Amino acid sequence: MRQILSYRDAVVLLGGDSALTGALDKASALALFGLGGIDLFDARAEAVRLGDGFIRGLRDRVKGLSRYDRTQRLTAAHTVIVVVAYLEVLDEADVLRELTPEDQRRITGTSRVGPYLIDFPMPAPTPQHAYEDVRHDLAGHYRALTDALFDFLPGLARWDTWDETTRTRLAADLPARALRRYDELFRRLVAGFPEVACWSDLVNHRATRAEVRRLARGLEGLHDQLATIVSARHPSDRLAALIQANAAALKRPIVASADAPPGMTIPALGEGYVNPGFRVLLPEMRHLVASEETWAALPRRNDLDAFLSGHLTLPQAARGPLLVLGQPGAGKSLLTRVLAARLPAAEFLPLRVELRGVPADSDVLAQIEHGIKDALDEAMSWPELVHAARGALPVVMLDGFDELLQATGVNQTDYLERVAEFQRDQAEKGRALAVVVTSRTAVADRARVPGTSMVLRLEPFDEPQVRHWVDLWNDANRGYFLPRELEPLSARSVLAVPNLAGQPLLLLMLALYDADANALRLVHEDLHESELYERLLRGFAAREVGKTARGLTEADLSRAVEDELLRLSVTAFAMFNRGLQWVGEHDLDADLRALLPEAQEPPRPHGFRRALTRADGVIGRFFFVHATQALREEERLKTYEFLHATFGEYLVARLVVRELADLAEELALARSRNRPAKPDEAYLHALLSFAALTGRGPIVGFLRYGLTHLVPEDRRALLLRHLCGLFALSLMARPGSAFDGYQPVAAEATVRCAAYSANLLLLAVLSSDAPLPGTDLFAIGQPEQANERWRRIARLWHSQLTRAEWDSLMNTVRVRHFLDDGTRRMEVSLDRGQPFDLHDLVFFTWPGTIPERYPYELLAHGGALAPWMREISFRDDSVLGNLFLDVLPYAQEIDTNLNAHPQSPVTDLLTIVLSPEPKLATYQQALSRGPSWNYIDRVLRQLETDCHRLPGHVVLDLLRVAAVRWSGPGRLERILGHLAHRLDVGAEDYREVHDLIERKAQDSPGIRPPLQV
Repeated sequence: MRQILSYRDAVVLLGGDSALTGALDKASALALFGLGGIDLFDARAEAVRLGDGFIRGLRDRVKGLSRYDRTQRLTAAHTVIVVVAYLEVLDEADVLRELTPEDQRRITGTSRVGPYLIDFPMPAPTPQHAYEDVRHDLAGHYRALTDALFDFLPGLARWDTWDETTRTRLAADLPARALRRYDELFRRLVAGFPEVACWSDLVNHRATRAEVRRLARGLEGLHDQLATIVSARHPSDRLAALIQANAAALKRPIVASADAPPGMTIPALGEGYVNPGFRVLLPEMRHLVASEETWAALPRRNDLDAFLSGHLTLPQAARGPLLVLGQPGAGKSLLTRVLAARLPAAEFLPLRVELRGVPADSDVLAQIEHGIKDALDEAMSWPELVHAARGALPVVMLDGFDELLQATGVNQTDYLERVAEFQRDQAEKGRALAVVVTSRTAVADRARVPGTSMVLRLEPFDEPQVRHWVDLWNDANRGYFLPRELEPLSARSVLAVPNLAGQPLLLLMLALYDADANALRLVHEDLHESELYERLLRGFAAREVGKTARGLTEADLSRAVEDELLRLSVTAFAMFNRGLQWVGEHDLDADLRALLPEAQEPPRPHGFRRALTRADGVIGRFFFVHATQALREEERLKTYEFLHATFGEYLVARLVVRELADLAEELALARSRNRPAKPDEAYLHALLSFAALTGRGPIVGFLRYGLTHLVPEDRRALLLRHLCGLFALSLMARPGSAFDGYQPVAAEATVRCAAYSANLLLLAVLSSDAPLPGTDLFAIGQPEQANERWRRIARLWHSQLTRAEWDSLMNTVRVRHFLDDGTRRMEVSLDRGQPFDLHDLVFFTWPGTIPERYPYELLAHGGALAPWMREISFRDDSVLGNLFLDVLPYAQEIDTNLNAHPQSPVTDLLTIVLSPEPKLATYQQALSRGPSWNYIDRVLRQLETDCHRLPGHVVLDLLRVAAVRWSGPGRLERILGHLAHRLDVGAEDYREVHDLIERKAQDSPGIRPPLQV
């Protein structure tokens, strides 16, 4: 009996021992079985026909294959073994015996079997999918193929020779046997070609590999896996400098700009780079790239080296850019440096292109060629570079896409699509390349991700990775610690600061901070975050001051440090008041001149060097401030950003607290001298009249701590009274001031009034130890006038603040209305999660309008109703309160979700219950989308009343919809009973619905999810 083409046959016919790379030199592997009506038993001859030309001189041609051609042929060979596995077990099961040529032509050409064998895409292992998932997909493919085959076999004579048991067993066994055979063939492919092992997590014991990868460093695993690929390829001597420079990066410090004390060692990149964890977003989910919920739901992985080696040895790498996201300080640029150094030069040609150094408005090709010139110190065109690579796959790393966006402000929404288009164009010209693009996570939604691209997000270090990093740091610096009688860096101390320990660059900052007398060990566990940031910032500022001003007295050093922190705080406000996480150099320079007009200008340099701007002089030397750059029309543009947003948030709060503390001191001095005081608050107004402080939650916490601990209680009482006075006058016209030139954004006068008054409200509330009465807040004697002024200013905030600012203000400041001896009063306080009482809302707090009896009581601790009650109280809005009371019975009896939208369940139910005529479309929508058991029950109760007014077939249709979701005692049967003797109801339709209802379990009330209609 002739046998079908096997894996062994293919290897022998095409050159023996691992010759699968040449299987498809002239045609796709699918062509082995892809000729319509081909004799299944003649597959061997077809393979010989395709392979004859290649077998002659095979080994020389294997050596000549480029990295990309080899990759294509290996993936095609994988497709072959998917098909071969099934055909082999089909032959072993004797299914093909006695099939005539006509039968075979019908199977492969006219039935569904042919498409499943030759046309459908075959599941294949990839690093973004677990091998078990690939096997699951293959099992489904084999089951579908078997179903198609067994749909056709009953028409053949062979079918009649099997009994029912044999047929059932074959249908069940064939897919499982084919899958086992595929596993065998795939392992043989892995044994012959090392890069195939990179495609999946099949190789070696997975638990062991996972643990090793958790503690891997420097992408060593990637180099070890790819170095096993045997290649006689040698790049051109013209690329030697590039290859050497890439390799030399492993010996350079992780961070060149880190301000390490003399004698301290910054670990080298090859030793000190700890492979980070990551998550992968597949192309079909690319539209959710900015959704934190989506990222959180994806599994965290710790096998970055394996993922990258698999990705770069598959065709997917040349079809679209791999987008790598991460927070500032996450190590995105370090990853490109390590990757460039670790990729074997015989198979890959890495080229790093720092986008900060290329013209931002040029096309992708020009940017790459600019990067080539920077790397080689000579001009070379892109085609020349590919030719010089001699078959190695170029891996272009476009590092810092976010810098193009931030520094230039140029719209680059199609940048990634242009990169993918460049890859497609070059592949068609025989110059395939892989591309990696790095960017900050915050700007990920400012560019469209191509359908061929995956997105990889670097994750903060977990505890084992932090401990591993600390061990590497301590090993590198034992010679520094011992002579100075310092303890090594404590992992426990580092882990006590989780917000900073997770990012590599911030972790380095903590290590440098601890190098000064083990300062981090002195941080006790209950230390407030404000104190920690204060110590960190003062420590680094003192070090910077000490470099240029030695021998200062303690008082002078303290003043100099405070000046440094003041300038950093102005930088933080420059970002905050613009609503950004970064600020451009020119904008920051303007802010510094407006807010610190007497500050010393930076010295002018000699020669042709560009003069330093104030922005450069202020923060250019703090390595925890990240500077981005880009070129536009030969001008180098800079932006600045804190490595962690909390640094900026703390500095904003710090400056505000110190301004308030100074105000309090002036007030106390005036009182001690029995003189009137009116401290100048123009500086405070300049800072606080552009954005609401509540928009950043950490700022509120820092303010609260600072006011409580830095302003004594007696002075805080004076400050509170002063803040209330400022608040009462905050909407009045203001005289000009020396700080009118501070204009971070163009804002209307109403917006500035709203922002300043909202910030004064917050500061007054934070300065008060008890709820603040409205009469005190407005410095007014009559509660009714305070109530009215509150309603007016609340409406100003609602109209002039952004939606996010308005929501944050309502969620931070709690407003309560109440009756006191027949007088309606209000008070404000910091929201600490107290429940909302229905009786504190409007109508219940108006004198003379309290109802004697109200059927509902409500004390909302949270949930869907609390935001309604919060906003009604904050706005003191009688219209909104009236509406809320009107729909409260629905919320209490039916469903608490009152959010309005075009297809609101509330509207549907009210329409059904109140309309004079039943509305079919409303019934259908309500039954399909009803949110709760009570809701559906109430709709069905009304349908029971309305069914005699609706055509019989309409009621039956509604019952069909209801039966899908509803499970309750007797309701559907009673409605159906009303139709039993109606002439407009057909007996067959009635019986169908009756049987459908009977099949439902009537003894367990419940509701299924809404239908998608």
